Amino acid sequence: MKKLNMIIAVFLMMMVNGQETFKYGITGNFHKGSIVGVHDVSKGAFGGSLGIFAQWSLVENDVYDSAWLYLMPQIEYSMQGEIAKAEEDKFGIQQFDHDYVAMQVYLRYFFHQGNMKRDVYLFAGPRIEYLVREKRKVDPAYDLVYYKFNQDDQLNKFGYGVSVGVGLKLNLKMETFIRYDHGFSKVYPNNNNNFTYNRLLAVGINYYLNENWW
Repeated sequence: MKKLNMIIAVFLMMMVNGQETFKYGITGNFHKGSIVGVHDVSKGAFGGSLGIFAQWSLVENDVYDSAWLYLMPQIEYSMQGEIAKAEEDKFGIQQFDHDYVAMQVYLRYFFHQGNMKRDVYLFAGPRIEYLVREKRKVDPAYDLVYYKFNQDDQLNKFGYGVSVGVGLKLNLKMETFIRYDHGFSKVYPNNNNNFTYNRLLAVGINYYLNENWW
């Protein structure tokens, strides 16, 4: 809980520090994610994320909103995990639901020529996440057979990684994007067979609640 409070505090502090120039809004995405290196015959799982973001320019802006480099922290609730179908006829479908509160700090670069900013942008930055909900739905007989491979009896609550993507500004209020998140920390610390990390591919939108050039 202390780590979660720290994530929220850092986000709010960044918003306050940039209050003179920042824009803000809500963000949401639909994604497919999985945990690499565990749960044989993993199929991944579909989920969604919903959050808020702030954004301010790192280069001089003007009345035409020509700034092409931005800092954008965001915090979101993200439903992740995976499903697996190891010996489905015998054990049924195995389901592993992991919900996180996550924070990313993106550097956003718009393609531009002089003061002419294009609508296409790239973004990348670090990601941290804190597990707030876990639900495991498996046949106990499955665990008896597969635990020696999965070694998934313990979960790391805190994780970190990187998030990268490309986006398109649709109008003054809305953007769409494609994003890939790749974890660098173990999801299951007791698994000595593989490095188990989170990954997801998302399609989403950003909606600005204010749109000011200054």
